[in-house]
Amino acid sequence: MMNFDFTPEQEMLRQTVRKFVDKEIMPYIKEWDERGEFDRNIFKRLAELNLMGVCIPEEYGGMGMDYNSLAIVCEELERGDTAFRTAVSVHTGLNSLTLLQWGTEEQKQKYLVPQARGEKIGAFGLTEPNAGSDVASIQTTAVRDGDDYILNGQKTWISLADIADHFLVFAYTDKSKKHRGISAFIVERTMPGFSSRPIKGKLGIRSGNTGELFFDNVRVPKENLLGEEGEGFKIAMSALDNGRFTVAAGAVGLIMACLEASVKYCHERKTFGKEIGRHQLVQQMIARMEAGLQISRLLVYKVGFLKNEGRRCTRETSLAKWIACDYANQAADDAVQIHGAYGYSNEYPVERYLRNSKAPVIYEGTREIHTIMQAEYVLGYRQDKPLRKTLPAWRPAEN
Repeated sequence: MMNFDFTPEQEMLRQTVRKFVDKEIMPYIKEWDERGEFDRNIFKRLAELNLMGVCIPEEYGGMGMDYNSLAIVCEELERGDTAFRTAVSVHTGLNSLTLLQWGTEEQKQKYLVPQARGEKIGAFGLTEPNAGSDVASIQTTAVRDGDDYILNGQKTWISLADIADHFLVFAYTDKSKKHRGISAFIVERTMPGFSSRPIKGKLGIRSGNTGELFFDNVRVPKENLLGEEGEGFKIAMSALDNGRFTVAAGAVGLIMACLEASVKYCHERKTFGKEIGRHQLVQQMIARMEAGLQISRLLVYKVGFLKNEGRRCTRETSLAKWIACDYANQAADDAVQIHGAYGYSNEYPVERYLRNSKAPVIYEGTREIHTIMQAEYVLGYRQDKPLRKTLPAWRPAEN
């Protein structure tokens, strides 16, 4: 049976996050964006609302809500600004859910529990200067030395680089095996030899922290190996499934923000003696936003449903991420056009929406990569094989 209604708990969650965004983000985001600074206190406030681990089981410090509840949080946060959705995407989607799927019980207790509670912040280190979509081209290495691994290398375009406490880092333990020789490690900021540096001058998401990570003979205990040696590529791809789900959900929130701002302006602005919303070509852009919103939301919540069922959904997640991000980029462009010259000024938020909308079309799989993936699924060239460990299905808490 298909049910498109939100539960009372999900509706309450949406209202909670929306009120938070209206009070804690909307009044300040213009200034934060102009100054290019990330307000770390946002994490503290999100933790107070138990939103840092909304879909993490209660036994590991989370709220125990379903995966579509995570989508709701991402939607509403991106309505405020992409930077804050990105923070939750990285902390919860890429890091915490990966620990939930692949971590040992000891790793979950040490790292997942404090992250779900918002006491510690998690990030994800895969991209390198010469390795983006081509993961097998990473250069970072991890050499076994007794009971430790010695990490050397560099990561770039890492969200929360200067803020996170824990990082999931991918490195070669055996280059001769190519992508089958990549392994995953939990690295702590305080480990000697670790350092980070911010990246400045970004087109968008200026109020989000993005930077580079450096590993200079960082000694990581073998207990911090996530999964088994050589499973890093599979772990990274499963992590991206979760991250892409949250990015797609955030794109829905951005379309929503574009639509809200544009509808408001359509009723305020008059040309040729009538509201601009009466002009059919403006209506065409509004209609395109609405179509993008509804289509993207259905794709996102289908993925959430499949995740709740414990079913692998790499194909569906790829489609949702590609389509939702493209629609968000188009919606932001239309929103600027509707606002005319004012849309080109930061007097209105739509110019920020347009700048922010470009990055998600690139990161966590460019639109071109997802186009290829979808074609290969249809043509039968790509099939998803079972993983040794799967993301747990959602189970409602027993009363």
